[in-house]
Amino acid sequence: MKTISENACFGGVQGVYSHASSACGGEMTFGLFLPPQAKRGPVPVLWFLSGLTCTHENAMVKAGAQAHAAANGIALVFPDTSPRGEDVPNDPAFDMGQGAGFYLNATEATWAPQFRMWDYIDADLPAALADQPLDFARQAITGHSMGGHGALTLAMGLPGRFASVSAFSPICNPMASDWGRPQLTAYLGADEAAWRAHDASLLMAQAGFDGPVLIDTGTDDPFLDKLRPETMADAMVARRQQGTFRMQPGYDHSYFFVATFMADHIAFHAGALCQ
Repeated sequence: MKTISENACFGGVQGVYSHASSACGGEMTFGLFLPPQAKRGPVPVLWFLSGLTCTHENAMVKAGAQAHAAANGIALVFPDTSPRGEDVPNDPAFDMGQGAGFYLNATEATWAPQFRMWDYIDADLPAALADQPLDFARQAITGHSMGGHGALTLAMGLPGRFASVSAFSPICNPMASDWGRPQLTAYLGADEAAWRAHDASLLMAQAGFDGPVLIDTGTDDPFLDKLRPETMADAMVARRQQGTFRMQPGYDHSYFFVATFMADHIAFHAGALCQ
């Protein structure tokens, strides 16, 4: 693991690092915030998955998460959203290719060798973090937009891994969305049966999550037709899922929205992680 930068932050350290990723076939960059409590021993981990066009840096510098994580003794991991580099396939559209990995393992020939973000979050990056003072028996996950989709699908697709899951403006029903159908077709092929493991609303309806859920979406989000939050709300109610679904009046899709409710989300995860 290579150190790119380290800065003192709320009594802890905000670092940026890179490592050779077997899942993504190249060098990957990520952010790691260690709260001051990590000086005394392993601390619980909250993963933050970012959205379309983002890198590890967007949430790290815009979400205002470190102060709340330090207060609760929680580490933050900020992965990148896709593999990067001149040898990595890309697409002219902002919602395909680099910056748009959709947190799945691609199976189509163009993308399959490197676009394996599910394996990267599930196994590859945790392995790279094995020497850090992190308590992997206590993990939670959150994310924004495409990252909210990833947080929900990983949480439900890896039962027992995460104590809690939350999401800001998640893509809830990609199988019926322009932020889903083109990408799932390109990455996984035309057989829609292969897509179902990456549709959070379908996963919620089928099996739900074995812990608490918190979802926030803004009523003024310009992408509501692509996010389809009503499908997740309906699935949670039908399943009687333990959780909270909130439509926040006047808020949009930006990091101003994310930062506004970040304290709520970290407090929510602290309730599950720090008992």
